[in-house]
Amino acid sequence: MDAILSTTIFYLEGLERKSYTLKTIQSLQKHLFKKLSPIISFACLPSVIEISREGGGEMRKQLKTVLEQRILKFFDGDGSEKIQRKNELLRDRQGEIVKVEGIGKVETIAEVENGSRVDYTVHLKYLIKQKGFLHIEEEIEAREAFFYGEELVSDDELPVNYSQQVTPAINLRELEDEESERLSYNYDRLKAVQYAEKWWNSYNPAYKKFEVDCTNFISQCLHAGNAPMRGYPSRGKGWWMRNNNWSFSWSVAHALRMYLPSSNAGLKAREVSSPDELKLGDVICYDFEGDGRYNHNTIVTSKDAFGLPLVNAHTTNSRLRYWNYEDSTAYTPNIKYKFFTIEDNA
Repeated sequence: MDAILSTTIFYLEGLERKSYTLKTIQSLQKHLFKKLSPIISFACLPSVIEISREGGGEMRKQLKTVLEQRILKFFDGDGSEKIQRKNELLRDRQGEIVKVEGIGKVETIAEVENGSRVDYTVHLKYLIKQKGFLHIEEEIEAREAFFYGEELVSDDELPVNYSQQVTPAINLRELEDEESERLSYNYDRLKAVQYAEKWWNSYNPAYKKFEVDCTNFISQCLHAGNAPMRGYPSRGKGWWMRNNNWSFSWSVAHALRMYLPSSNAGLKAREVSSPDELKLGDVICYDFEGDGRYNHNTIVTSKDAFGLPLVNAHTTNSRLRYWNYEDSTAYTPNIKYKFFTIEDNA
């Protein structure tokens, strides 16, 4: 059973009343905005949600209402703590959300005592205007709704538990003393970014999929950029995935954070002090609790109007998201970051 949430597309006032899809705006956004900005007006009209006709008429009606209200709250300054924080963060960056589109999909419906639990996802697209430029940020929300009888009693975003990753013991001395194999390569940042754009919201069947998939996804992006694997079959050594097996550094956030600056062959990186020093294809590591254990990684895929990173990630699947994750359910005031720029090994 699929639930579809969509908004009417915006139009350009003072011009031909022609509809412009988000895909068209994405490909022409800079040219369009610079050329037409004096007369562009974005009409953010009410959203519409539909659910497949396979029963659940009252459920369909209530989900339609609650999702319409959530989207409209991005514009009226009200809503959840996440919505308010996202809007506040954008104002601090001289930006604003001028359009929101959502596509919802019901994943499971389970009968519970006196009612039902509905697990569903919402694919949100935000058209963001910042200092004369437009970009489209995307994310996938996992949500859970409960119905008592046929009455909706709760609807919440499910927080991501990044801490469920097991942090392995890594012998850095072994990394320092390992054979000085020369794996020459030039990191192809364009290919890494292209891979991150292609697979940000899907899973390459050539690789294993993890429940917490963020580091696996980043490793795939780095490998797509020509970073060579090495260290097989030792899971505590090198960086690799092969034969349904993998190194800790390939799939565990803290292990990759430790590996990147310690490696002296193959994939290696240099830590920099601030996000504006990063290039496309570089990596940001996140310690949400500030306890020294890093539990998330992203890849830089673009820059905003101030030259600060926009990132792609899995868990939660995100595209062109502002780098600091202050709008995430995982965010805490104690968050710490590490910024790594990938180095060639010629």
